[in-house]
Amino acid sequence: MKKAKPLLPLFNQFINDTQNGNRLKKNGERIKKETVQNYKFALQNLTEFSIKVNFDLRICDASKLNKREFISEKNYWKKFYKKFTEFLYKKGCYDNYVGTTIKMIRVFFNYLKEDKNLQTGDFHKMFYVRKEEVEILVLSPEQLKFLIHDQPFEQDLKPKLKTVKDIFVFGCTTGLRFSDIFRLTNKNFEKQQDDWYLKMKSQKTKTYTFIKLPAYAIEIYKKYKSKAITKPLFPVFTLSNFNDLLKILGEKADFTHPITFSREIQGQPKHLKNHNGRAGMRFCDKMSSHMMRRTAITTLLILGMPEHLVRKVSGHSSNSNSFNRYVHYAQVYIDREIDKVHDKLGEY
Repeated sequence: MKKAKPLLPLFNQFINDTQNGNRLKKNGERIKKETVQNYKFALQNLTEFSIKVNFDLRICDASKLNKREFISEKNYWKKFYKKFTEFLYKKGCYDNYVGTTIKMIRVFFNYLKEDKNLQTGDFHKMFYVRKEEVEILVLSPEQLKFLIHDQPFEQDLKPKLKTVKDIFVFGCTTGLRFSDIFRLTNKNFEKQQDDWYLKMKSQKTKTYTFIKLPAYAIEIYKKYKSKAITKPLFPVFTLSNFNDLLKILGEKADFTHPITFSREIQGQPKHLKNHNGRAGMRFCDKMSSHMMRRTAITTLLILGMPEHLVRKVSGHSSNSNSFNRYVHYAQVYIDREIDKVHDKLGEY
């Protein structure tokens, strides 16, 4: 006979065990705060779903179910997956977000089985984890050079936008992740004779970066450096505030050319609308912190640096699928530029 336990308190315990270090990665490391925060978002979604859809979320010991009860339990979780994903899509979520949420729920089920000895069955293995390949948007070399060198444009910016521009340019040059940029201190910069180098261990991947800095990046460093060795180089921005200001910066830089940008819902592309609710978007509307690292990698590839060296700078492994997407994008850009040359040669 079924004996059910409420799911939400168990999910909350799963979060607490992760947060306080009782649940660790397989290599013994603590799980990152960002991951814990994502678990909390998943719990919020589950709670909201349970209330709005009036769906009773519970867990049963599958080892004690008879054949009829087992089939009933299997159908229950099929129904949950269908209704919960529908709920997320109605909220305006796309495949990557829905897939990530489902993946976290699958991790939670493994936790119940391995850490709490609750034999919930393998019903969670029916939960399909959707993924989508989001289009890579980066600054062109011409756009990046504009932000680096155009003095009249910079002088016209308010102080906060000047700071955002400097951070953005530094990120587009070094390829550091948003979180790593705001961990930089004087300790991360090393002078060897007349050259300056950036040395950094990524918080996310634990990979080391040691790259020579160009003159304009050195100027940015000297502009913000503090006498205190451990004080962060740049003033801290929240991610949402930084992205909002970046869109304003892009608009002021006249990066307003129209683009077509789509996301996927259950594998079907959906074209996004602009800030006025019309089809299509402006380039500046999609500027975000992610663009820094992507721009750095593609710029190096576009301007001719060998792939294996770019991988070393960016910290990607030799078989990284995400890096191969950058290579593909860069090749498309190169092909387009070559076509322009060929078209000119074709004229007589």
